[in-house]
Amino acid sequence: MYSLIRPLLFKLDPELSHDLSLDWLGALERLRILPAIAGKAIHDPVNVMGLDFPNKVGLAAGLDKNGDYFNAMGELGFGFIEIGTVTPLAQPGNPAPRLFRLPEQEAIINRMGFNNKGVAHLVAQVKKRRSFKGVLGINIGKNKATPEENALDDYVACLDAVYPHADYITVNISSPNTPGLRNLQFGETLNALLAGVKVRQTALNKEHGRYVPIAVKIAPDMSEDELRGVAQTLIEQGIDGVIATNTTIGREGVETSPLSNEMGGLSGAPVKDKSTQAIKILSEALEGKLPIIGVGGILSGEDAAEKIQAGASLVQLYSGFIYKGPSLVSDAASACSRT
Repeated sequence: MYSLIRPLLFKLDPELSHDLSLDWLGALERLRILPAIAGKAIHDPVNVMGLDFPNKVGLAAGLDKNGDYFNAMGELGFGFIEIGTVTPLAQPGNPAPRLFRLPEQEAIINRMGFNNKGVAHLVAQVKKRRSFKGVLGINIGKNKATPEENALDDYVACLDAVYPHADYITVNISSPNTPGLRNLQFGETLNALLAGVKVRQTALNKEHGRYVPIAVKIAPDMSEDELRGVAQTLIEQGIDGVIATNTTIGREGVETSPLSNEMGGLSGAPVKDKSTQAIKILSEALEGKLPIIGVGGILSGEDAAEKIQAGASLVQLYSGFIYKGPSLVSDAASACSRT
């Protein structure tokens, strides 16, 4: 069915198409029609970060930034859904146009800029959790106007708000579309940020009587030494998981596209190998001390299985879901179950 709908959606402006698709899915879920047309969910339970996942395939953050549609997305067979990135205060993001499809390369360039309605709105939506029985992650970031040296304040504010409602929380320090954000990934800056996050996690654990794991999402544009340094910091700070990777600022594989010079993060097929290589390096450096969630360029079941073989415990979809549709979820989950 998606093969019939996609050409129509791809004739629309990418951001308009994105919004309309989510609205339609939301309507179908509320009318209780979606389960009848969605593919059968793959049952392949796995315990990661102390959480029981129904299968190994999740939806990456960025598609449902405000938590408005996770109930609907959950009907499509995902084992887990990650919503956000959310910031303490609502912000409009970068000016449009800011989302670009590169169909020949099965890629997307975005410079959305953490556009979202703010953490209070997201929490209100999460409280309406209905049909989704999988694991719910919430991805948090800092407001654009917040200086780098005050970034911890924003992450703590989001932690406080989402902690009672999340199954796990992702600290996003790797979007290329918030100025200075990626500087938080390195050296003493990363060490201090994660130390502060862990202090707050410990306090919230005592306050709420439940431990909510924290993962960190990193960029693919690091050297091997930088990745190993990040891995060591994650271990030292007691972080519960790492998501590898976010979008790339590189343009390998899309050089011939007229859109290749657009600013923003590149996702989809061209980032697949870079992401998988980062997973391999992290897997070796982490020595099983914390799990990896693999994301980047998954457009088939074989791509998903490759991430598992490289060392990931779970995988996430985003651009591949846009290009291939809901059938990719079951294809990926089936391939991962055989790996």
